[in-house]
Amino acid sequence: MKAFLEEIQPDANSSFRLLLTPHLNDFFLWHFHPEYEIVFIEGASGPRHVGDHLSRYEGSDLVFIGPYVPHLNFDYGVRTAYHKVVVQMRENFLRDDFLNMPELADMARLFDRARWGISFYGTTKRLAGKRLTRLHQLPPFRQLMELLEIFQLLATSPEYTLLNNRPIESPYSPKEQQRLQRVYQFIDTHYQRKIDTAELADLTHLTPAAFCRYFRKMTRMTFTDFLNQYRVKEAKQGLLLNQSVTEVCFACGFESLSYFNRIFKKVTGQNPTQFRKQHDLPNRNAPETPLSL
Repeated sequence: MKAFLEEIQPDANSSFRLLLTPHLNDFFLWHFHPEYEIVFIEGASGPRHVGDHLSRYEGSDLVFIGPYVPHLNFDYGVRTAYHKVVVQMRENFLRDDFLNMPELADMARLFDRARWGISFYGTTKRLAGKRLTRLHQLPPFRQLMELLEIFQLLATSPEYTLLNNRPIESPYSPKEQQRLQRVYQFIDTHYQRKIDTAELADLTHLTPAAFCRYFRKMTRMTFTDFLNQYRVKEAKQGLLLNQSVTEVCFACGFESLSYFNRIFKKVTGQNPTQFRKQHDLPNRNAPETPLSL
């Protein structure tokens, strides 16, 4: 979770990056990046959290997101068998002179609307999703041509909803990005112990109150909520490595089992013991049963 400012490199011999079902459903990844991103997921229901918008999709979802729009991974918490396609394109993808061509006026408007975050539904979602799932089967040139066809389909469709009531422009100057990255690195190094906001305020050269305002502006989460989400993510990894609930609780910086259980359930929808059972892990907190002779 420390790489919330995600750094993305295009695939070899390509101007974009194509990901197939990266299986991030156990991770709460509230992140942003300077790339455009189109996501199609099917066989799942889950949270749709894009910018200030929070809702739930059912069965499948198709969303187009502009640069620097913070969003949660669409497979977070999904437990069904699902398929996800993600295409990520640099901020200048097709922009410059290409999208100034009159033949691509609809597509240019689509890319502008992406800064609101766009969700597609109906026939558009079904047809575009089907084409996206087959994209990886094509050679590089045909992938690009097919992607343009998909964008034209989306650009001329009335079956869409803008997810935010305003475009989300980049508030992240290079200086702010570096400052936020220092915060993430500090959390990654020190999450096992109690962290006081005064420490982060000193790190970012802000007062504690100004740091809290800054952090919420940048992440749309309070620092406490963010830290709890991070610790729960680390706790999941510990539980999957068959550490006990007690071990995981204190190793991840929680100061009491009751608080850990409450936060874990708030974040994941289940308590740590239920999470272990779901992944067929033995309960190491249970007393040993004596052998019968």
